[in-house]
Amino acid sequence: MNKTTIAALQIGSHPAGKAATLAHLLSYEARIRDAGIDLLVLPEALLGGYPKGEIFGTHLGYRLAAGREAFARYVANAIEVPGAETDELAGLAQRTGAHLVVGVIERDGNTLYCSALYFSPESGLCGKHRKLMPTGTERLIWGQGDGSTLDVQHSPIGRFGAAICWENQMPLLRMAMYAKGIDFWCAPTVDEREIWQSTIRHIAHEGRLFAITACQVQPSPADLGIEVPGWETARPLIRGNSMIVGPYGDILAGPLRDAEGLVVAEVDRDELVRARYDLDVCGHYARPDVFALTVDERPKVSVTTLR
Repeated sequence: MNKTTIAALQIGSHPAGKAATLAHLLSYEARIRDAGIDLLVLPEALLGGYPKGEIFGTHLGYRLAAGREAFARYVANAIEVPGAETDELAGLAQRTGAHLVVGVIERDGNTLYCSALYFSPESGLCGKHRKLMPTGTERLIWGQGDGSTLDVQHSPIGRFGAAICWENQMPLLRMAMYAKGIDFWCAPTVDEREIWQSTIRHIAHEGRLFAITACQVQPSPADLGIEVPGWETARPLIRGNSMIVGPYGDILAGPLRDAEGLVVAEVDRDELVRARYDLDVCGHYARPDVFALTVDERPKVSVTTLR
């Protein structure tokens, strides 16, 4: 057997901001280390926050001044990559021996991206993926990633990569990732619904891989006894449902609902070979004579200066 311990850490962004969230994340260090976790996935937008219910003062055709102030606060709570927060996360990976996939709001100039950052115990920050397609009104506050961050990480435990929340429902994105030989599909999210569990189970079964989805669990600030300007205290909870799924679509651990905690499974990587015996969607089950996909992984920039 080729054993690997994989996990999702289900926690939520702290209403007091990124410093409090990071401190809470780091408080799990001993539990991560003691569990012998090789790969740990954390939720979407954990550092920086997912502002569920916020409208940022936007109505069709105009923006209110109060919304601009709300956006300014959100920008201030985002992180730079690399930066102080990524240094702390690199240290966590090194001390625990775990590879990390962490959902953040990344600030690049005056644009925000919903990103997943990759960390290894050996080299710290080793890559990132920017969400290609923000959903609905997420497009008001997040920019779109490009194909240059549609990648998988090669590690001693196998290949792992991330698709964030509803990106997982983009069939061509999935095909592009399958073609890279991904073994561990990491899905940071804030989607707590039962249908999301069906999506992740389908991906694991379709790609014949192990899938880890980590969702925030988020009480309202009122439940925490905290007042934050601009934060809607009646905001609905995000209830979690983080889980781990095997290559036949079977649930190996979780879903964890309405509580913080680690969702952990020990898996056998050799099972991936057996699972792909009858379904390899980019190999013997493909029909390249009928279907073809072209993926543009070149970085896209708006201004190129030639000297």
